[in-house]
Amino acid sequence: MSPLPDFLRPLILSGPSGVGKSTLFQRLFTEFPDKFGFSVSHTTRSPRPGEVDGKQYHFVTPQRFKDLLQEDAFIEHAEFSGNFYGTSIETVRQVQRLGRRCILDIEAQGVRQIKKTNLNPVYLFISPPSMAALRSRLRQRGTETEAAVEKRLATALKEIQYAKEPNVHDIIIVNDDLDRAYELFKKVALGEQIAGDTLPPLDD
Repeated sequence: MSPLPDFLRPLILSGPSGVGKSTLFQRLFTEFPDKFGFSVSHTTRSPRPGEVDGKQYHFVTPQRFKDLLQEDAFIEHAEFSGNFYGTSIETVRQVQRLGRRCILDIEAQGVRQIKKTNLNPVYLFISPPSMAALRSRLRQRGTETEAAVEKRLATALKEIQYAKEPNVHDIIIVNDDLDRAYELFKKVALGEQIAGDTLPPLDD
């Protein structure tokens, strides 16, 4: 079966930090190593253990990030937890030149900016089953202080509130079960049409 037209459009993946986006990415790229390309964002934050420059992110200095901003190099950019993140036009073009579908991991601020461009992507939001579950996942990562976890949770609430607005995202997937969420994510990535989930109540 040939891919549907949606396969040709960039796929914007968004959702709170700790919701499992990286795990979904890794599974997809392992199963389909030649179909997709990840748009590697620029960031001013420091690499976490195991992260490689140019793979997870392009790690740059704040001054270099400002220079790229002045050059209009970004489709979108945002400040998150005291650091800057941006998606460059060139990284998307690199993926498209390979004949692959470009997947972008974008924060809510960036989604707002992309909606003002002519990129015409598919917008997919990954939601936690509850805020309590998200808090637990962030703490289990063990990479941040409790204050940083609380800051990410506050940001997550804003992202989810934005996701509840009409016509923001084309599809919502609740990551309450990783295998189920991946099967849905895979269908969307391959260009199939799915009904998707509805956002659950997110009170603790």
